[in-house]
This record gives sequence, structure tokens and C-alpha cells, in this order.
Amino acid sequence: MKISRRGALKITGVGILALTALPRMAFAARNSLRSLRTGVQPGGKTRLVIETATRPSYSLSYPANQLVVTLPNTAANTGISPKLASGTLVKSLAQAQSGDTLQIIVNLNKSIAPIQKSQIMVLEPNGDNDYRLVLDFVAGTGAATAAPSVAATTPAKKSTTPAKKYIIVVDAGHGGKDPGCIGRGGTREKDVVLSVAKKLKTKLDANGFQTYLTRGGDTYLKLAERAAIAERKKADLFISLHANANPSRKMKGFSIYTLSEKASDEEAKKLAEAENAADKIGVEGFTEFEENIRIALSSLQQHAVAEMSEEYATGCAKYFKKSSIEQQPGPDVRHAPFAVLRSTVPGALLELGHLSNAAEEKLLKSSAHQDKLVAAIVKSVKNYNFDV
Repeated sequence: MKISRRGALKITGVGILALTALPRMAFAARNSLRSLRTGVQPGGKTRLVIETATRPSYSLSYPANQLVVTLPNTAANTGISPKLASGTLVKSLAQAQSGDTLQIIVNLNKSIAPIQKSQIMVLEPNGDNDYRLVLDFVAGTGAATAAPSVAATTPAKKSTTPAKKYIIVVDAGHGGKDPGCIGRGGTREKDVVLSVAKKLKTKLDANGFQTYLTRGGDTYLKLAERAAIAERKKADLFISLHANANPSRKMKGFSIYTLSEKASDEEAKKLAEAENAADKIGVEGFTEFEENIRIALSSLQQHAVAEMSEEYATGCAKYFKKSSIEQQPGPDVRHAPFAVLRSTVPGALLELGHLSNAAEEKLLKSSAHQDKLVAAIVKSVKNYNFDV
């Protein structure tokens, strides 16, 4: 592939591109490449993740046995090493810079069909990642042209009743001998979240989802047992419901968390430690994860699950705010090592509010406010892209 009159492509062993004899670039690109990686998704899909410093614009084209991703106003980064997973359709990845436009050339084992918009995501930054353009694709035909087939900044999504019954596992936190936090008025976290969980199951089932509860009564469950239920049910999404407490009685509002080995802030770290400590109520201490779950939690799998979890959590925060549900000051999505989220199922932990705040304690135990929370969560689930 020719780049310019003075440039040439050079591919090294693991698919890293070196730009040789290129003229000095006289432009200041507004964006820059941060990383490239591939992975395997359910259904035999190959996933390509292109990480950039700012939100990317892009277009796609499909030469024979190639996918070319064109990123305008973006600078190449030849210092990165693409992370190529085994078992994908990708043989190698290369970068080609022309003026202020960067092309990512994906050399494939087989031609692929044009990628549908439903298989494309642009994810917001989280903890350790910047913006990510995520493309999922399978082998196919009808894509032997170099003309761009997609040009967009963010794929459109629809709010529809699912054509298939996606499986949702709703986890009401705490239970049994573990009451969770208790408000000044005596409201127990375990009771609030169980009430919300039951209402949420009813609404999700009515909207065409297949919903399971980790507990349908006042039952104590280990955190790993909750995660294992999502695994056994082959869930498409796991939602863990909680209510918060804070030393400051003035603190109020919802907060949403996803799994990360490194907490996004000190408060997230302390909250994870408090929630994880629920397992210590049992005489036998922490339950070890089943071997198959530990094996499945490879770094690649964790990264893919983290990206899908982040997408859901971001959407959930959006619908909470659209519903005029007050948010705790801070980022839309926080990250911490919650034991209950350690599984191969995408998921998020939702702190619905603060029982330590007198006004919010009254709200959380009111049926009308619980219905408001449930309606927002249902919207977030209906708008989540399960097919990625």
C-alpha cells in the first residue's frame, strides 16, 4: 500500500508499523492514537479496540482481506505495540499517516461483511483508558470495495423491546444477618434494595427481558455466590443494587460503580472495602471463586467485560439524571474492586442514594421514589447495546 511519494510501509513481526522516510509532518493533529488491541467476543466475533486521546471521528472501508479505519485529525503513534489476541480474524495491524489523517490497516485472515452500526461503540474515558472506538465483526462477503461504508462520531441507538430475551440478573445487596447500612429512622439497606429489585424484575420482564433475582427474600448470600448466579444463568447483564452511607449527613445522591483493580478515588476504595467486608460476616471467611470463573477472568476477558460494563454504567447515569434523580457530587461512573462484580458478565453496582441523609432515607423507602428509580434503570437496560 503506497502512503506517499517518499514513504513506505514496513511491518515487523507482531504487526507494528514503522513509517520510513516520511516527510516531516507540518500539521498539528487534534487527536492522537494511544493503543491498539484485539479480542474475541461471544458468537465468534472479533473485537478491535482503537484508543485515542479525544473522541474520534472515523470512517470504514473494506479492501479484500482488510479493514481500513480512517481517523481524520489524528496523529500516528509508532511507539505502541498492538496487543493481538489469538483466535481472531486479525493477522496484523498497521498505521499509515497522510497529512493529518491516520489510517489503521487491519490485515485479515478472511474478508468481513460491512460492520453494522449496532456493532460499533465509542466509549467514554474511564480509569485507565481514554476514548475507545470499539468494532466487532465476523467473516462474511459483500465487502470488497474501498469506499467508506460508515462515517460517524457516535453510533445511534434505539430504545426498543428486545427481539430476543436477554438475561438480566438483579442482585439485591446484603440480606439475612447482613442488614447493610441503617438510616437514622431505622430503614435498612437490605429491605430497600430488595423492594427495588422485585419491582425492577417485574418491569424488566414486562419489557421482554428474562430477569432473575439473586435473592427473592431476606437471605444472606456470599458475594461470590451472587456473581456465580449470574454465571450460571448465562446473564447478559448483572445489576447489583445498594444504598449508601456517609459520615457527612449532608451527603446525598446516587453513584454508579464498575469493577477495577484500582479504585478511581479514595471514597470508591473505602466503599468497596465496606461492601466486600460483607463476606466476613460468615464464620468461614471469604468464598473463593470457582476455578472456571478464575480461569475465565483472563486479562483480555476482564478488559472486554470492563468496556461493556462501562458502557452500561455510563448510560445508566444518564437516565438517572434525565429522570431528575439527584447524583452524588463526582464523576458519572466510578471504579473500585467490588467482589460482587468479579465475573465474566458485564455489570455495575448502583448506590441508589444515602440512608445516612434524613431526606434521602425518606425517599428511598417511599414507593413512588422506588418506582422512579426502577423506571430509570429499565430505560438504561433497554438502551444498552447487548449485541456488542
